[in-house]
Formats: sequence, structure tokens, C-alpha cells
Amino acid sequence: MELGLNGKKAVVTGATRGIGRAIAELLADEGVDLAICARNKGEVDAAVAALGAKGVKVTGAVVDVADKDTYQKWVAEVGDELGGIDIFVPNVSAGGGNMSDEGWINNLNVDVLGTTRGIEAAMPFLEHSEAASIVIIASTAGVETFMGPQSYNAMKGALVIHGKQLSQALAPQGIRVNCVSPGPVYFEGGAWQYIKENMPELYEGTLAQIPQGRMGSPDEIALAVTFLASPAASLITGVNLVADGGFTKRVQL
Repeated sequence: MELGLNGKKAVVTGATRGIGRAIAELLADEGVDLAICARNKGEVDAAVAALGAKGVKVTGAVVDVADKDTYQKWVAEVGDELGGIDIFVPNVSAGGGNMSDEGWINNLNVDVLGTTRGIEAAMPFLEHSEAASIVIIASTAGVETFMGPQSYNAMKGALVIHGKQLSQALAPQGIRVNCVSPGPVYFEGGAWQYIKENMPELYEGTLAQIPQGRMGSPDEIALAVTFLASPAASLITGVNLVADGGFTKRVQL
């Protein structure tokens, strides 16, 4: 399938490891110029070098998406540097939060405002794109009860609702908005590796709930994101694509 991505410009936050890195790798393979960010300079530099070796233009910086001014300034700068933004993927997450004020504020600042502020800064560029696409990284924890009450789950649910409503508002401008909600995803250095090593009962119990008998990989999530981001998905907007190997049990009508 020809995705029509060659020559497009994308911004992916939190793209040095895990799902974000896999998304950046696949977009680069499709000929997409990239701007990436994370909070570790060494990891950013290494990712920029590796992605740039694929023959696309890549720029990267150390950015904390919870710092509104710095974050939005960076998005505007890379939009100019790349010569536009066609694809915006707000991927950064604060991870599982607790029910303290600190947990709620952290997930609000990173997961929700890290998404909305980035979209706001990217809009002047997306409005001029002929194939503009926003793909929000949500989670199955936001669509079905998972573990116990925690700020992460609630904030991911908020992103799904916001993505749907934003898709309605931006469709007349030719800007598509979709969400991808991964289920449990295992990779070295990720949360599920930590859980496997330190909370084996939780790990095995979760694995037993996945009909496919395994957790997903970052590459599998990247495939879903890349398709939705591409012109090949031109008729698709307002969707929350669940990629979980059957982990969630709800019926989505």
C-alpha cells in the first residue's frame, strides 16, 4: 500500500525510546522529515543521528512538554525549520499516576496539556498542509477500568474525548484528528518490563487477560499510528483505534 507520506513533515514528542521512537523510525522509513524531543540530551542526539541516517531531515531538542512557553516555542521553531508540519503526534506521557494532588497535576500537565498546547502551537502549520493529521496517543486505560483509580487513566480518557470533539471542529479545515489507544506494550526499559521483574503477579495476571497471549510491541503501535497519520487514511477522522490484542472486553459500536 502506498501511504503517500514521502516528503511530509512530522513532529513527534517523546521519540527517543519505546512507542515514540518506533513511530519516528517508521515515519522516517516512509520518507518523512522529523522533529523530535525528549528530556535526555544524550538520547535525543543518538536518536537524531540514527533517524537522520535514513536519509531524511531530522531535528531534535531537549524539551519538557510541561513547560508551556519552551514547548510551544520549540514547536513553532521546528515548523519553520522543517518548512511546515503535516503530522503532529503528541506521545509524551507521565505514566501511571497516583491519586495525590501531585499525581493529578503531573498527568494533567504532561498528558493532557502536553497534547493540547502542542496542537495549539502546530495549528498555524497544520492549517496550511494539504494532508494535515493529528494522532493522539491515548491508552486502553482510558476506555475501560484498569487496575485501580489513578490520574493516568482519567487523563487518557480525557484525551479520547477531546480528540473526538477536536476532529469535528477541525474537519472543515481539512485537518484530521484520531487517537490510538495501546493496550499493554512490552519493551526493554519500559513499564511492563519493570512490572514483570518487580510485580510478577500483576504481569502474569494481565498477560492472562490478553486473548492473543502476548503483549504488543512499539513497532505494532507505530504501524497503526503511521497509517492513521498518512493520506491513505484520508477519510478517517474522530476514531479511537484500540490496539491491544483483545485485552479490552467492551463492545465498541
